[in-house]
Amino acid sequence: MAVPARTCGASRPGPALPRPRRGPRPAVRSAASGPPRPRWPLWAPLLLPPLLAAAGASAYSFPQQQTVQHWARRLEQEIDGVMRIFGGVQQLQEIYKDNRNLFEVQENEPQKLVEKVAGDIESLLDRKVQALKRLADAAENFQKAHRWQDNIKEEDIVYYDAKADAELDDPESEDVERASKASTLRLDFIEDSSFKNKVNYSYTAVQIPTDIYKGSTIILNELNWTEALENVFTENRRQDPTLLWQVFGSATGVTRYYPATPWRAPKKIDLYDVRRRPWYIQGASSPKDMVIIVDVSGSVSGLTLKLMKTSVCEMLDTLSDDDYVNVASFNEKAQPVSCFTHLVQANVRNKKVFKEAVQGMVAKGTTGYKAGFEYAFDQLQNSNITRANCNKMIMMFTDGGEDRVQDVFEKYNWPNRTVRVFTFSVGQHNYDVTPLQWMACANKGYYFEIPSIGAIRINTQEYLDVLGRPMVLAGKEAKQVQWTNVYEDALGLGLVVTGTLPVFNLTQDGPGAKKNQLILGVMGIDVALNDIKRLTPNYTLGANGYVFAIDLNGYVLLHPNLKPQVSQVGGLEGGKPYEMGTPDFLRCLLQTTNFREPVTLDFLDAELEDENKEEIRRSMIDGNKGHKQIRTLLKSLDERYIDEVKRNYTWVPIRSTNYSLGLVLPPYSTFYLQANLSDQILQVKLPISKLKDFEFLLPSSFESEGHVFIAPREYCKDLNASDNNTEFLKNFIELMEKVTPDSKQCNNFLLHNLILDTGITQQLVERVWRDQDLNTYSLLAVFAATDGGITRVFPNKAAEDWTENPEPFNASFYRRSLDNRGYVFKPPTQEALLRPLELENDTVGILVSTAVELSLGGRTLRPAVVGVKLDLEAWAEKFKVLASNRTHQDQPQKCGPNSHCEMDCEVNNEDLLCVLIDDGGFLVLSNQNHQWDQVGRFFSEVDANLMLALYNNSFYTRKESYDYQAACAPQPPGNLGAAPRGIFVPTIADFLNLAWWTSAAAWSLFQQLLYGLIYHSWFQADPAEAEGNPEARESSCVMKQTQYYFGSANASYNAIIDCGNCSRLFHAQRLTHTNLLFVVAEKPLCSQCEAGRLLQKETRSDGPEQCELVQRPRYRRGPHICFDYNATEDTSDCGRGASFPPSLGVLVSLQLLLLLGLPPRPQPQVHAHASHRP
Repeated sequence: MAVPARTCGASRPGPALPRPRRGPRPAVRSAASGPPRPRWPLWAPLLLPPLLAAAGASAYSFPQQQTVQHWARRLEQEIDGVMRIFGGVQQLQEIYKDNRNLFEVQENEPQKLVEKVAGDIESLLDRKVQALKRLADAAENFQKAHRWQDNIKEEDIVYYDAKADAELDDPESEDVERASKASTLRLDFIEDSSFKNKVNYSYTAVQIPTDIYKGSTIILNELNWTEALENVFTENRRQDPTLLWQVFGSATGVTRYYPATPWRAPKKIDLYDVRRRPWYIQGASSPKDMVIIVDVSGSVSGLTLKLMKTSVCEMLDTLSDDDYVNVASFNEKAQPVSCFTHLVQANVRNKKVFKEAVQGMVAKGTTGYKAGFEYAFDQLQNSNITRANCNKMIMMFTDGGEDRVQDVFEKYNWPNRTVRVFTFSVGQHNYDVTPLQWMACANKGYYFEIPSIGAIRINTQEYLDVLGRPMVLAGKEAKQVQWTNVYEDALGLGLVVTGTLPVFNLTQDGPGAKKNQLILGVMGIDVALNDIKRLTPNYTLGANGYVFAIDLNGYVLLHPNLKPQVSQVGGLEGGKPYEMGTPDFLRCLLQTTNFREPVTLDFLDAELEDENKEEIRRSMIDGNKGHKQIRTLLKSLDERYIDEVKRNYTWVPIRSTNYSLGLVLPPYSTFYLQANLSDQILQVKLPISKLKDFEFLLPSSFESEGHVFIAPREYCKDLNASDNNTEFLKNFIELMEKVTPDSKQCNNFLLHNLILDTGITQQLVERVWRDQDLNTYSLLAVFAATDGGITRVFPNKAAEDWTENPEPFNASFYRRSLDNRGYVFKPPTQEALLRPLELENDTVGILVSTAVELSLGGRTLRPAVVGVKLDLEAWAEKFKVLASNRTHQDQPQKCGPNSHCEMDCEVNNEDLLCVLIDDGGFLVLSNQNHQWDQVGRFFSEVDANLMLALYNNSFYTRKESYDYQAACAPQPPGNLGAAPRGIFVPTIADFLNLAWWTSAAAWSLFQQLLYGLIYHSWFQADPAEAEGNPEARESSCVMKQTQYYFGSANASYNAIIDCGNCSRLFHAQRLTHTNLLFVVAEKPLCSQCEAGRLLQKETRSDGPEQCELVQRPRYRRGPHICFDYNATEDTSDCGRGASFPPSLGVLVSLQLLLLLGLPPRPQPQVHAHASHRP
């Protein structure tokens, strides 16, 4: 919520004014209880002291500035004293120095590190490239040697159908009957952790899209020749056992992949088609500049317009982030359907804007092809914008027309024909389609027909075959491996990148015949991001150091903040696939459900954007090396806080790829500790459990030495992971009973550092904690956490309430303590809508932590964090005493009948509000008992106008950002679009005219009526998904995040909150060496100032305004190669079709079939240019 600079809760600077009190304040102030508190003018300080002196009566005044500063110093001294006694920073520094012989100090050299990792990644990917080339060459040779068979039958082909198990489980599926004909293999599978799946290494698996007939001649011939790839897949794995999925995606839609595994069918209809996957699209064609124009003249009936809208959405899904697009509608004139006035990048968010805008198109007016094409050509000729600058094309969707607009083509496109034109005849009609065919053929494009819903998906992706022609004709020059953006693997491997290589048709019809220009498909090999991460250093970089990588779009390939919440959509209901032609199938298709979107998180969205990072991002995209130290804002791990930190960025390109690698290190992570336990290891020939200090990991030692949590790291290959730290520790101890210190299966760096830190922290217990009485200072626990993965909590019973992450590198208190000098307070987290903490039943603790800094031989590092856990209730009482006019021994000060006293936070807690707020704006302590259960809440939820005044006076600064990786519950559908769809209503004369029954109008009407009867969902809003379906509960979304952090205000400040007829005095004071703000304020006597409320809670959002963002696009570069033209291209194959004038018999037959629930047998949807693949 945007808050104006001055609101009812605004404040003005002012001195600490003495305020007279008129006796006890009534519980409820009403109009009858007297006039409101006067608003103090600016000259009040001159007048008030004489007035107060003259009063001569008992009165309390608001504390003076020096009084509040005195209280602040007492608070600072108390915090510092407790931390010095119990935190043990100095003692731990001494312990490290005393054990100097047990570790070495190693240096992180950024340039060497990043170059080594880049080289390792290059080597990893190069091995995949060699496998890709072997596969692509073999595929082209196999297809060239294959003899086409016109009479091939299903029973002639033996293969493993990856979807067969799911289909055979459905006895009503017609695929059961087909499976009895085809020789479908039934395989056995073994679990393989590398694939996170059950696999069979002896066979490949085949996946065929639902809307493709498996028994067609083309598909059977494709299955026949691709079978030979099985041996190449197997040989590749023999040469490189680390290979994951090897996939051939065919231009016919067939996917053959290795090793075999059952298809992971989603829970609605399976809409997977390899030709629509990001990796296939990138490998099959060069980048595209596309303008889509849609005929919205009055002749477009309701159903035809619906088909057009769905077709446009499907067309948009064939575009990737390397492409640029705009969409316009036209009748007599053309106009963009959205706010985008020029070509924009076809990223997920821009495509979402188009898809939503397309739904608002309305049919009216007359057809004006000239207006549509002139608009499209103007868009493509605009050179003042960022665009793909490769393939240029116009996609026109219409129901038909007479005009060929030859003059437009002569003006804009001839003779070079640099823009391809694709035309789509949509709907059932008897118009002459010759003009549409001519437009496509005259401009190196293709003509398609979309008579019904079932033809949309296949006909909106076939244009890729045409775009692939120059690539095929370029031959070896075009055989370049490209690496994709990050996306979610369809078979459950997680986040992957894919290396792609196009496969060309090398056959010729005969001697001297023209070269074939068909692309056979795309070969792909997956690389899991986890495999790339394993090549990067992690624990040596410290908790706040990390490696990242980006591509030419600026999207991150590696980054600790790359954590997409992927929701699978589409699929099976109750384990059964939706059948073609059913209402569920139709509804699912109409909603244009995608299998999964690519993961496109920009580097500037993964981190908090600033000018320095923009410069770093640009340099990386340009393939440069660089190093830069910057001050930047950093969001905390729990996303509640913002810290201003210093970071060193170093980056280099990864050769032979489009990626660039970066390393980020805080200055204190330049050095790190490496345990050197060689003396102990030489003394022990038995398992690691016999090493010195290992005994302090055993639960039997916890009662005397404190509870130990160990970070769940991969110390050894055979160590069983567990989310339960107690169980993980048990597994670790059991394994250590068997493993020797120099075991090859263990990571000695991790293992030895863990043992070292176990002993270091035990000595802290022995020297400091064990002899101290925590209750004396109202402490619930003391603790230490280390880079080596140890978190020791003392006493043992305190571990029962320990909720911090056992991995210090993933604990917010640990990472923030390293970045902030002094003591970092962390109140318990609680959401405003959750039930308040029940103090009667639970003891609430507040963490206070600080980093331990070592200086060894001039090298500085921070290997540990120590701290205490304060008892909230006890420290709230102590807080009152420290912020009062007495010492620990004195009784509370009483103001006599003839004396004047300043209010304090103890005696006058009914009139004076005293709070400690942390740097994120969260309440830490209060002198108001009723606010104790609100500790941890954003302070605006506790006292809205006081928090607003602090913000307006620059004590806090606000930072807003967006989380593009969130998952949200579906929003309830609105009423928009829920009304019945309009249809054409014929007259009585039309019904009596026999000719009318064979017209396009009749056909359109019958379609709408039949769909309305069978597919009821077309005529009403879609019902809500069942609550039991988790996919109905969550989907990807954007969340707006707001954090606050300390602003530029002075350390001490007093002001008046100006609130109409009543006002409030307050004083704010920063506590040195802490992340706390001490605020003393009058309690409000009126509620007029409650209007302004700062919001901190994460909220669902549409993200930043896309229409504004596209006016200042982020820097990017497209792929280095482009194949959009070849002089030898044969454009004669440009689509042929005929209008479909349905007869009355056809209409009646179709109606009977639909009403009886017997859909006709699916037929292969084949176009003229693909009807024969020799």
